[in-house]
Amino acid sequence: MTSTMERLDKHRSQLPTPSGPVSYIDTGGPGRPVLLVHGVGSSSYLWRNVIELLDGERRCVSFDLPLHGYTPAAPDQDFTLNGLARFIAECCDALDLAGIDLVANDTGGAISQVFAAGHAGRLHTLTLTNCEAHGNVPPKVLLPAVMLARLGLLAPIATRLTRNIPRAKKMVYGMGYQDISQLPDDIARVWLEAQGKTTQAARQAQRLLVSLHARDLLAAEPAMRALQVPTLIVWGTGDRAFRTKWAYWLRDAIPGVSEVVEIDGGRLFFPDERAAELTAALRRHWEAHA
Repeated sequence: MTSTMERLDKHRSQLPTPSGPVSYIDTGGPGRPVLLVHGVGSSSYLWRNVIELLDGERRCVSFDLPLHGYTPAAPDQDFTLNGLARFIAECCDALDLAGIDLVANDTGGAISQVFAAGHAGRLHTLTLTNCEAHGNVPPKVLLPAVMLARLGLLAPIATRLTRNIPRAKKMVYGMGYQDISQLPDDIARVWLEAQGKTTQAARQAQRLLVSLHARDLLAAEPAMRALQVPTLIVWGTGDRAFRTKWAYWLRDAIPGVSEVVEIDGGRLFFPDERAAELTAALRRHWEAHA
C-alpha cells in the first residue's frame, strides 16, 4: 500500500535559491497556486491531507523551511522571521509564483505575516491558522525549550530523541494533536531527524529557536494593519500555545479579514489532523474571492 509520503514525494523536487538548495512539493494543477507554509518542527508533510483533498483542483506548493524536512541549513542561515520570510520570497521568485493563495500554520504564520507585509502584491488571498501574533513570540509553552537552547542544553536532548521515534513523537508533538496516532511514525521521524539526527543539526536547531523574536513581527505590524488582501482566520480552539484570543486579535488588526472560523477542540496541527474542515473553509474563502 502506497503511503502518503510516497504519494507526495512523487511531486517533490529540489530548487536552487540564493539561500541554497530547497526541497519542495509542487503538485501542478489548475488555477492560482496555493502556497502552504509550515512552522518550526514540522515540514511540507504537515499539509499532506490538505494537498490530497485539493488534488486535481489546485496547484499546491509547499517548501521545506531550512533545517526542516529535506532542506538543509547553511552554517550561517538566517533563522529570524525576516530571514525566513526572505527565504519564502526567494523560493517564490525561483518558481515565478504570483497571485498566491497563501495558507500558513504555527511559526509559518508569523513568517507569512512578515512576508505579506513586504510582498502584499504577490498575494491573492491569505489564510492564517494557529500561529504567533503581536508579542506572542515565542509562545509561553515554548519558553522552557528556548531557555535550554540558550544554555546549549537542547542539542543533546534533540539527538537522544531520534533514538526512539514513537516515544519522542508523543513527547514533542502530543500537545499539538488531539489524537497523536494521527501522526505517522515515518513522518515524525523526518521531522525529528531534521533537527536532531546529527550534532550539527541539533546545534542549528538551538540557534533557530533563539533567533525567533517578537520584534520582527512587531516591526511588520504597521504594514499588516494596512493589508487589504482578503484574509481568513481558521483557528483550533484547543491549542495551548496559541489561544483563541489571538485569532480575534488578528481579525481586528488586519483590515482584509472577512471571517474567523473556529475548529472546535482543534490543536496546533489541526491542518493535518482535521484537514477536511480546513479545506472546506479554504474553498469557501477562495470562491468568495475568485
